[in-house]
Amino acid sequence: MLPLADESRRPTHLPIATYLIIGLNILVFILEFLGGDQFTLQYAMIPNNVTHGVALITLFTAMFLHAGFEHIFGNMIYLWVFGPNLEDVMGSIPYTIFYLICGLAANAAQILADPTSMVPNLGASGAIAGVLGGFILEFPNDAIRTVGFVGGAYATRVSALVLIGFWFVLQLFSEIGSVTSAQAGGGGGVAFLAHIGGFIVGLVLVKLFARRAPAQLVRG
Repeated sequence: MLPLADESRRPTHLPIATYLIIGLNILVFILEFLGGDQFTLQYAMIPNNVTHGVALITLFTAMFLHAGFEHIFGNMIYLWVFGPNLEDVMGSIPYTIFYLICGLAANAAQILADPTSMVPNLGASGAIAGVLGGFILEFPNDAIRTVGFVGGAYATRVSALVLIGFWFVLQLFSEIGSVTSAQAGGGGGVAFLAHIGGFIVGLVLVKLFARRAPAQLVRG
């Protein structure tokens, strides 16, 4: 299911940080397209390099790189839907710090999983996973309008708890499958462990950052 909107509440403050983060991701994606593989490899995070003290800046830059249009589209949709109300209860600057910490934690989880890996890691997914972790704790009962594609496109509403909970369980099973594939000699894939790491850190830290009262529920 692809989320489209939070139908339960609207932020009371302009989510400028969320918009700027989305804009920065799109800008970097354009630069990737123009710069090609050389640009991507220069700024992607390679665990073996980081563990040897090389290219440490990639711990940050990798958060704004994406592997293709589908990758960035999915990530930015999730950030667009879940970011504004979380930013609303944090404030733009604390929210930005929270986002970056979750992204760093996601990269750290991937490095710990295989410190000698030479596989480039990139994407905002780990940081956005932290946003999802924070959201599910702050707004578990919010109704999220979604669109599904099983047997054709259809629209429905589910609670944030169900949607994000399903997403997290999917990451767990995907990580198990990824480990099994690696043990069988399979190649690289999506960094599901980074998603899990970012999500857990988002859960742990959200109450430290969320200091404002949430926006009022929208009356249906």
